[in-house]
Amino acid sequence: MPGRARPARLALVALVAVLLASAGSLARPSAVAALPAWTGGVDLYRSGAFTTQKTWRWCTAADVQLIRNLVRHEADHSRDGQLRYYRYMRAHNRYPLPPADGVDPAGWAAGLRRFVDDRYHVIANRTFAAALRSAVTNLRRTQRPVGLLVGHGNHAWVLTGFTATADPAVTSRFSVTSVRVTGPLWGLQNRTYGYDMRPDKRLTPSQLHDFLTPWHYGPIRMAWEGDYVTIQPVADR
Repeated sequence: MPGRARPARLALVALVAVLLASAGSLARPSAVAALPAWTGGVDLYRSGAFTTQKTWRWCTAADVQLIRNLVRHEADHSRDGQLRYYRYMRAHNRYPLPPADGVDPAGWAAGLRRFVDDRYHVIANRTFAAALRSAVTNLRRTQRPVGLLVGHGNHAWVLTGFTATADPAVTSRFSVTSVRVTGPLWGLQNRTYGYDMRPDKRLTPSQLHDFLTPWHYGPIRMAWEGDYVTIQPVADR
C-alpha cells in the first residue's frame, strides 16, 4: 500500500540510521592518531598559566587570558590584556547587557574564537550529564580547555581536564570519574570548596554539578534559559 514500508525495509532503515549516528559520534581515525595517547584522562593545566581577574566583572576576560596562555604556552597576566578581551567580548554580546552584567555566552565565545581558536562555540544542553559528556569529548578531541558558565551564569570557570573510564575520542561508552576546574577569582576570593578554588582543582562530577547549574538571567529571558551552557572548541563542526 502506498505510504507504508514493509517491516524488513523499516528494520534496515533503522539499522542504517543507528550506524550513521554511531559513526558521526566518533572522531576520524587520522584525528585520533594525532592525539596524545590515552592514559585514563587529560589535564591541560600547567604552572604559570593561571591569571586572576583584575576586576570583579572580568571573569570571562581572565579566562580568555588563561586559555590563551595554556594553548599558546604564554604567561600573560596583564590588566591591559584582560581589558582588551573584555572590550571585544562586550562588543560581541548577543544581548545589550548593562556594564555591571559584563559578557554573555555569545560574547565569551566570540572572544575565544578571536583570541584563541576559531572552533569555540556556545553549546547549550538540557541536562548536566549531556553538557559534561559533550565538554570532555571536545576537550579530548581538540586538546583545548572548555569554558563553563557556573552559578546560573553569574561566573565563568575553565574546565582544564578530566578522567574517564574510556577515551571519549573513540567511544561514546564512557563515564566521567573526575574533572579539573580553574576559576579566575582565586587570589581575590579563595576557598577550599566554593568560588574560587585553587587552580586545576579536582572535583567529582557530583561536586561540579553544585556549580554548573542552568543558565538564568533575571532582567530578560535569553535564548539559553534553563540550559547548561558551556563554551566548547567543537571538533569537526
